[in-house]
Amino acid sequence: MKKLFTTCILLALVFASLAAYWVSQPILAGGSAPVAFTIEPGSGMTGAAQEIADAGAPLNPLLFALLARASGKGNRIKAGSYELKAGTTPLKLLDQLVRGEFAQESLTIIEGWSFRQMRLAIAAHPGLKHDSKDLTDAELLARISGEYAVAEGLFFPDTYLFAKGASDFQIYRQAYSLMSKRLDEAWSRRDLSLPYRTPYEALVMASIVEKETGQKSERGMVAGVFVNRLRTGMLLQTDPTVIYGMGERYRGVIRKSDLTTDTPYNTYTRKGLPPTPIALPGAASLAAAMNPDKTEALYFVARGDGTSHFSGSLGEHNQAVNKYLR
Repeated sequence: MKKLFTTCILLALVFASLAAYWVSQPILAGGSAPVAFTIEPGSGMTGAAQEIADAGAPLNPLLFALLARASGKGNRIKAGSYELKAGTTPLKLLDQLVRGEFAQESLTIIEGWSFRQMRLAIAAHPGLKHDSKDLTDAELLARISGEYAVAEGLFFPDTYLFAKGASDFQIYRQAYSLMSKRLDEAWSRRDLSLPYRTPYEALVMASIVEKETGQKSERGMVAGVFVNRLRTGMLLQTDPTVIYGMGERYRGVIRKSDLTTDTPYNTYTRKGLPPTPIALPGAASLAAAMNPDKTEALYFVARGDGTSHFSGSLGEHNQAVNKYLR
């Protein structure tokens, strides 16, 4: 009997030693590709362990379920999508499931995109749950904010991280919240002499600056030109607003008839700012709109190399147009 007891003790020690070794060893060897898996709601610990193994992870589901129960964490795991990375041990994987460290996806919204382009990018992302797909722009915006009637320009272009399977509303809300924050911060630091009555008007200007130049170093000058025109009552005469007003009619070329056809966004036929932003402006354009360069320039023309020539008189501007365009 004593010999049997000793044998049992030895076996228990061997098992404990093997278990301690197993929980501390990486499930995937270094250099292995990550394994994506999903724990479905209501799976339970046994079901979850099997789902991980079925996804292709070299994990013994019985041992993993026993580990979870022995640690008292078996009923604390969270359903969701995860990623098992090389070097992760069973113990670390269990902690990952308990903390709900879901697999991260990302989506980048580009500066200068229209809201329509943003919606297309979000709709095309396979990692999102597309809860907004059947909503109009107005209906979508109403779910996020009741302050504005038009969604254009209200979402900050940035890279957003989210758990795989998250609602697309998460991206919209994050982008809207970040633009509100950035706009408020920029407005609080603005040049008080600017002719904007509201932060929204400054946002409209920032969107024009965003579309007028890809050169961050020139955005302050471009904003300065448009502010000078606003102050003197000149027409802004900026092509990006005309293009925006053309909508689906725009095919890559602006004709003279497009410049004379009146729309709410045609700054060749209407004074002042257009009624809404025309794009999603980034931080540099917001800063330029709020603190434009001090300049006497009223005109600018593209040189063809990505930069612009700025002029203070129509005569100088016409010479620059002849030199760089004609």
